[in-house]
Amino acid sequence: MDIQTLKLNFERDGFIYLPGFLDQQEIGEIREKLDRFIIEKSDQLPSSHIKYESKEDPTTLKMIQDMHLYESFFADILFNSTFTKLAEDLLEEEVIGKTVEYFNKPPKIGKATPPHQDGYYFMLKPISAVTMWMALEEVDAENGWVSYVRGSHKLGMRHHAYTNTLGFSQGIPDFGIVADLEKEVFFKVKPGDLLVHHALTIHRANPNTSESRTRKALGLIYFGTSAEEDVAAKAAYVKALNQTDS
Repeated sequence: MDIQTLKLNFERDGFIYLPGFLDQQEIGEIREKLDRFIIEKSDQLPSSHIKYESKEDPTTLKMIQDMHLYESFFADILFNSTFTKLAEDLLEEEVIGKTVEYFNKPPKIGKATPPHQDGYYFMLKPISAVTMWMALEEVDAENGWVSYVRGSHKLGMRHHAYTNTLGFSQGIPDFGIVADLEKEVFFKVKPGDLLVHHALTIHRANPNTSESRTRKALGLIYFGTSAEEDVAAKAAYVKALNQTDS
């Protein structure tokens, strides 16, 4: 699909789906680097950058944030890659790579991701930002697939409230109205498939109800250079978030 069609779809829906964005060799390299990163560096990371479903059990690793700060491989992905170029094309401006994150939902205990808009966390004006979600393994309804509400990025910021969900402390409490459910689209994906959404697009993910399957993915966030961040408000929010999650 050409970039102009992708931009039209992104503007219309607030998200795009790119199957096979990376090939299996590229995904294999990312998974190898990620596995090594977890083994060698997870015990060195500050608690604000790594989260477990159960702190006493390292097999319940849920999230690693800002991996680009600790490993050049992930910095290259964030700052100088096809992901970077795609973000620039979609936002129609130069971008600033903000973070590379690892997400997992461990079998049986991986909780649902509450419906939310990333822009609520980002605190930008204007809200020129995209989030990318790269599948590292097969994901479906059983182990935590992602869904988007088509066109929700055009309707502004919905009210958010505390959710008590580790790593996703804010969600949309009135989600589930007819307008949400009629336009919700779920994605069954394979390793190498990429989902990209606007910072105002409402999205969520199922819990992992599988007995044995994990649900691993890589996340990247880009801000357009036109977006100004409320640094003080963001710092206060992150501090409160980490205190809540601790």
